[in-house]
Order: sequence, then structure tokens, then C-alpha cells
Amino acid sequence: MPLPQFSTRHAFFTGKGGVGKTSLSCATGLALADAGKHVLIVSTDPASNLDEVLGVALNQSPTAVPGAPNLWALNIDPEASAQAYRERMVAPYRGLLPEAAIRSMEEQFSGACTVEIAAFDEFSKLLGDPTATQAFDHVIFDTAPTGHTLRLLTLPSAWDEFISSSTGGASCLGPLAGLEKQKKLYAATVARLSNPHETTVILVSRPERASLREAERTRAELIALGVSNLQRVINGVFVAQAPGDAIADAMSQRAAAALAEMPVGLAALPGATIEFLPKGTVGLEALRAMAHPEELPLPLERSLPSMADLPAGLKSYIDALADIGHGVIMTMGKGGVGKTSVAAAIAFNLAQRGFPVTLSTTDPAAHVAATAEEGTMGLTVTRIDPDQEVRLYTEEVLAKASKSLDAAGLAMLEEDLRSPCTEEIAVFRAFARTVDQGKGGFVVLDTAPTGHTILLLDAAEAYHREVERTQGEIPEAVKALLPRLRDKDFTHVFVVTLPEATPVHEAARLQSDLRRAGIEPYAWVINQSLLASGTLNPILMERGAYEVPYIKLVTETLSARCALIPWLPVPPVGQQGLSQLIRQ
Repeated sequence: MPLPQFSTRHAFFTGKGGVGKTSLSCATGLALADAGKHVLIVSTDPASNLDEVLGVALNQSPTAVPGAPNLWALNIDPEASAQAYRERMVAPYRGLLPEAAIRSMEEQFSGACTVEIAAFDEFSKLLGDPTATQAFDHVIFDTAPTGHTLRLLTLPSAWDEFISSSTGGASCLGPLAGLEKQKKLYAATVARLSNPHETTVILVSRPERASLREAERTRAELIALGVSNLQRVINGVFVAQAPGDAIADAMSQRAAAALAEMPVGLAALPGATIEFLPKGTVGLEALRAMAHPEELPLPLERSLPSMADLPAGLKSYIDALADIGHGVIMTMGKGGVGKTSVAAAIAFNLAQRGFPVTLSTTDPAAHVAATAEEGTMGLTVTRIDPDQEVRLYTEEVLAKASKSLDAAGLAMLEEDLRSPCTEEIAVFRAFARTVDQGKGGFVVLDTAPTGHTILLLDAAEAYHREVERTQGEIPEAVKALLPRLRDKDFTHVFVVTLPEATPVHEAARLQSDLRRAGIEPYAWVINQSLLASGTLNPILMERGAYEVPYIKLVTETLSARCALIPWLPVPPVGQQGLSQLIRQ
């Protein structure tokens, strides 16, 4: 069976969004249940589609899955948990602090780190307390805690009084406030995670360079934390059975090249390979097919939507921006959806039209470098080094904090500053230095800040006036930037996604986050569509049919403006590669 094999009672599936964690965890759990084991699948993913995959409405209690004796599932709702957690942290201060300070604290507890800690709080009750799941032979978790969360919870200083007094400002420190009561449960949870006889952690990846790099980064973090029982799964490996179709041949060759360059540490892990499945992985039949791909029927001939019925490409939106003649353009989305390529293509096209354009990116990818080297008139590429920006920001914060914190407090703050939120804020500050140029031309920002970061920095202004905080200063450039990002005539946000369940659901959450910050996205970009690629390979055409409901969800419900970019046989590298993204 190609699915991962493990003997431990607990298993975690972790990886980037859209790599197939949910489908793999469900297929593995179903295979164990079919073999007679009593299995519970638990999802802690804010964008979970566990209900959709298993075909049953779930809540926070174990629910039997119809058609699968011995299989149960539950959905931890991290948002609901975070809301309850947020209120528990803020309530004691209501009536004691000014309203502006309360709003700032509420926003502090709205970020990804709070959701992460709240989810950990919930599944610790399942993992740390053996009686909570004693009816099951195996408990499978879809989405594991990050290394950052585990490090925070294992620091002795996390339980000091220091935490209770550090509940505001632009950091993740606040979410740990008041968790002394949970200390024993969390300690048991972390111990169980690192016990190789009790827990297996399965790193899920796609046969793509970025996805494999992310899996390797996670592997190294977990090893450093003492989590040693690791496996890898490469999901969705496509091998063209008969050459001749340009799309099929390119996809097969690209996957082979990525796997040949797999990081050494990741390659050394025991693992499994799941072949590309054209029908998606929704429903028990599709999940069982993952365990027995040889039993899959041949793809049927399908009546697919005509090209005329699909959304157009990016060109018309760039034409509209060119009519305005200046401003800020941001591409936003989860890692791996192609937002860097889209940003570079937009910048390159506007520069070709004669506009002065600054492309600001944190991605040192070859296609951005190639664009700059070709010397396109009017195009300036500025690279932001996240590591350097985080170092500068961290030094600034620690220098100020050292005047009022003891050694334990500083150690905790240093760990807090290793969080994803810190990088986002540090990079945001660097972006702010380039945006003023948007008055006389275009500034295209890749890896743009989330709505939460924008609100957090905005709220922190009021909070700094009301409450003493040991935190880095907010530069004037950032303060001036916030109103501009909310100006729909000056700033245009492109939400980039893929035509699949998880990336679309996550992009919808991002859009809600932006709207909460007062920013209305300009358009969505659905990238790498096989439906629009023109492939005649039967398996890939079957996959194109799977994309239809997700494209409809975007165009009919989520956005009035949508561009569709096909999966391209030539990678978007350099002038020719980037031009494809606009031309198609």
C-alpha cells in the first residue's frame, strides 16, 4: 500500500497548505479502519475541508463516518477556540484600560499565532489526556503544531509572571498569558509528541522545489526539538505514460527534476509516494483509491467548459491599471500559489508600457533576477532580505526591552521574536520604505502584509499612547502607509490562489482578513489551471474537470473580478516566461 505505515497510537500530518494533508490523513485513517482498527481523525486546520472529504457534518465531538465502520472524526474550530481564548485574555482588563487599548489587545489576539496556540490548547486535551481518546486504537491529527509553538510552550520562562504583563503590541507574546493552569497538560502533550514510541510525524510535500524546501525546514525544526519519529510523503507525483502532450510531458519532467534535487535530510527519511489522482480526493471511494491506485478506472471522456466560458487572463486588469498610471499593486496569497511570478509579470508588463516600476520582493527566485538583468527600461527590482530585516527589528526591540526586563524575560522575548508575525512586521517596515514611489509610478509588492499585520500596526499607535509597552518603534513611513493601503484608487490587491479546495478556502480567509482591515481586494488570480491549459492528456483533463467548482466558487461568490492563468509547460522564468502569464 502506498500510504504511510506507522505503528504508533498518534500520528500527525503536517505540510504547506494545499499539499494534501487532509486527504492523506483521511485515506490513512480509513485504511486502518478498514483493517479493523478504531480510528479518530482530528483536524485543527482553520481552513479545514475534513467534512467535505469524509462526506459528513462534523463538530468538536467524535462523529461516526457513514460507510466506514470503526472511523470517527472531529473538527476543532480554531477560530471559535481563538475567540473564546481572546475573550478570556482581554476580559480582566475591560473597564481598567482605555477603549483604544482594549481594541489593540483584541487585535493582538486576532493573529495566526493566537489561532495556533488556541488550537494547541484544544488538541492538548486530546493528546495530553489519555482518557479523552481511550476508545481509539489510533488518533490521527491533520495539521501539526509548528516548531515556533512548541518552542514557546517548552520554554520555562513561558510560565513566568513576565508573560502576564506582556499582552499587547505587535508580537505573539500575548497568547501565552494566563496559561499557568495548563502547564501540566501542555508538558504532557509536548512529551507525547517527542516520544517515538507514541507519535509519528508525517511531512507531506508535493513534487515541487518550494514544497520540498518547506518540508525540509520543518524536518530540521522538529529534529532540533527532539521529535525524531519522522516520515515523508510526496503527494501527487505525475508520470506521463505516453509522450506527446506538451503539458503532460512538462509536468512529468518538472516533478522528476524536483525530486532529483530533494534535500538530503528529507530524502533520508522513510517515506511513501502517492501518484497523481485526477478525480481529487473527496469521498470514501476516492480515499480508498489512494490506497489502491491500481484499481482506478480509466478516465472517462468529459464535456469540459469551453475556453470562452472561462475567466479571461490578466491583461484586461493590467490595461485598467495602466489607465490610472500610478499606485501600489500587491500580490497576496499562501506560499506556493505563484504570487511572486504574478507580481513579476505585472511589473514587467507595466515597465514595457513605459511606466517607472519598482518591484519589491522577498523572493530571490531566478525569474525575478532574470527580469532585472535583462535591463527592462523603467523597471527597478529591490530585494528585501527577511533575515536581515528580522535581525534589525529584533535588535531594536531587544535594545529597548533590556532596560526593563530581567534575563528570563529577555529569553522569552527573544523566542517570541522568532515567530512568523515578527518576520511579517519586519518585512512590512521594509516595504514601507519603497511605497512612496507609487505617487509617480507603480510599486509592485510581492509577499505583502496580511490584514492582521496592518490592523496590528495601526492599533499599536493608539496603544502606545495609552499604555507603556516595551516594543520597537513604528516608523513614520509605516504610519503614512496605512491610509494608502486602504485607498482603493491608489492600492490594488490581487489575491492569488490555485483551483483546489484548500488554497481557495485559505484565500477566502485572507480576503475576510483584508476586509476587516478596511482593504477591498481588486481581483483574484487563479493560477496553474489545467482546465485552461489546453492539455489533451485524459488524466489531466479529468483533473481539469475537478477544478470547475472551485473556479465557480471564486467567480460567482468570492470576487467580481477574476483572472485565470493556465498551467504552462514553460516555467515563468525571465522575459519570455513572465510574458506568458499576461498573454494567455
